[in-house]
Amino acid sequence: MLTEEDARRLVLAKIDDERGCVEYDLQILRVEALSFGWIFYWGAAWDGQSGQRPRLGGNGPFLVDRENERLIRTATSVPVARQIADYERRLRREAHARNLAAKQAVQQRGTATPSTAPARWRPSESLERPE
Repeated sequence: MLTEEDARRLVLAKIDDERGCVEYDLQILRVEALSFGWIFYWGAAWDGQSGQRPRLGGNGPFLVDRENERLIRTATSVPVARQIADYERRLRREAHARNLAAKQAVQQRGTATPSTAPARWRPSESLERPE
C-alpha cells in the first residue's frame, strides 16, 4: 500500500520524463486526497522573470491508487471529476469480479463429488496384507 509520499515520488518521476519536452521547470502544484488515493495536479513553476506561470498543454493530473499502486494520467479533454467517477466505477467492477470469482471457487469446492475429489492415500490401507 502506497503512502502519499510514495505516490508523490511516482508522480515526480513521471513529471521528470516530461522535462525534456519543455523548457520550464515542472512541479506538483496541488494534491487532493480521494477515497482510493490521490490526484496530483502539476505544471510549470512560476517564472521568476515575468512573475507568471507558463501555460502547458497536455498536463492532465495524475490519479494514484494507494491499494494497487496504479498511476493514471488523466486526459485534459475530459473533466477531472468525470474521470475520477469513472475510475471509482472501475474499482467497484473489479471488486465485484473478484468477489464473484471467490464465491464460485468456494461453491466448486463445496460441490465436489467423490469421483471428482482427489483420492487420499491412507498408509494403513496399502500396508495391510490380506490373510
